[in-house]
Amino acid sequence: MSAKVLGKEISTWIEEYPQLKEMIDLKEVLWINSNYSDFEEGMKKVSISQEDVLDAQERLNRFAPYIAKVFPETKEDKGIIESKTVKINNMKNKLEEICGKELLGNLLLKCDSHLKVSGSIKARGGIYEVLKHAEDLALENNIITLEDNYEKLDSDEIRKFFSKYSVVVGSTGNLGLSIGIMSAKLGFKVTVHMSADARQWKKDLLRSRGVEVIEYESDYSKAVDEGRKQSELDENSYFVDDENSKNLFLGYSVAASRLDKQLKEMNINIDDNNPLFVYLPCGVGGGPGGVAFGLKLLYKDNVHFFFAEPTHSPCMTIGSMTGQHDKISVQDFGIDNITAADGLAVGRASGFVGKTLENLMSGCYTITDENLYRLLAMMADNENIFLEPSALAGLVGIVKILTSKDGKKYLKDNNLEDKLQNINHIAWATGGSMVPKEIMDDYYNKGIKFIKNKHIEI
Repeated sequence: MSAKVLGKEISTWIEEYPQLKEMIDLKEVLWINSNYSDFEEGMKKVSISQEDVLDAQERLNRFAPYIAKVFPETKEDKGIIESKTVKINNMKNKLEEICGKELLGNLLLKCDSHLKVSGSIKARGGIYEVLKHAEDLALENNIITLEDNYEKLDSDEIRKFFSKYSVVVGSTGNLGLSIGIMSAKLGFKVTVHMSADARQWKKDLLRSRGVEVIEYESDYSKAVDEGRKQSELDENSYFVDDENSKNLFLGYSVAASRLDKQLKEMNINIDDNNPLFVYLPCGVGGGPGGVAFGLKLLYKDNVHFFFAEPTHSPCMTIGSMTGQHDKISVQDFGIDNITAADGLAVGRASGFVGKTLENLMSGCYTITDENLYRLLAMMADNENIFLEPSALAGLVGIVKILTSKDGKKYLKDNNLEDKLQNINHIAWATGGSMVPKEIMDDYYNKGIKFIKNKHIEI
């Protein structure tokens, strides 16, 4: 741990932000954003609009015929890559049993863990950004018009055209899968720079699709820095910047209108009397940030979102709590950024996301790796849904909000105490369906072992 962070002693930081001490000690915390404001006020600093989100939605619709053709698994959904939203009552009962309290309201799971093509939330933003870049190139070079059926992009001639261009990204795993799979399918040369915590099976899968994978012994930041440097050397190279990309952000934001449609089909309406609480696993922040922003545009003050992070990688919590965003890292405070939740193993949060959501985010909380594994096994046993460790981070949000002192105060401060029965809680499951069975079995067995070895506290 460095003696000073941004010119201030660690002890001074802790004095200003007492929860930092618990975070340095790797304890679970719930941080409530004191800068949270109403929607109109919170949007004053934001440069992205509803029109931008609608533009992204229309682009995905234009590409749908192409997606349906080249990824047959999406054919039944006509090339729209979307996941189910399901009630998880058995899991809710299990959480009530563990915390010894009734958890009022509905608990649902958004199954981005089972998105087609690349099996994680990154199939939203990652695939969208590649499609946006491909469309820009194709339009500039008169290969397509906006009126064309984009199925025509599935040709050797057009793949040969795209092969003159390269796409580069730094990733802990899931974004690399989405960028790599989509870019390679279109014909781009693709390089994915992967950090030490990326799973071997993800690297192997990318290589099997013709993607170049460069590995680093360091963490996510190093992979991103090296990827950016490589891309800058080639004028035909496009770097996908997970920390600062508006296009990634917009790709994720389209999830909101689709979720709204699903909720209405389930006879769930979000309004003043029926609020929505959403709990999103967070790495650098692009995926959860984009989804949360889309939901805010749609539901305004009737949606409350919280980012969930591992105790070893609470970069968004620290960045948002201190207001320093990407100027500060978990390593600055001696936190090691080593976690089983590989998709969330990020030491420095996106400044773009943190600043965009500065007054819109309700808060963040952290969770131990051991609890992620426990919840993984419980989800498998109670709902027959198999997720990777990262994807379980959102599951305990309902417990944190309804049972903790700070959570109850947030409900009181926002005049929600008399609406607890009507709140719809959504845990956003971010990945897991592409995990090889033997590795998922190992995750499950670890979870069972942790359940047996220690009394569970959530």
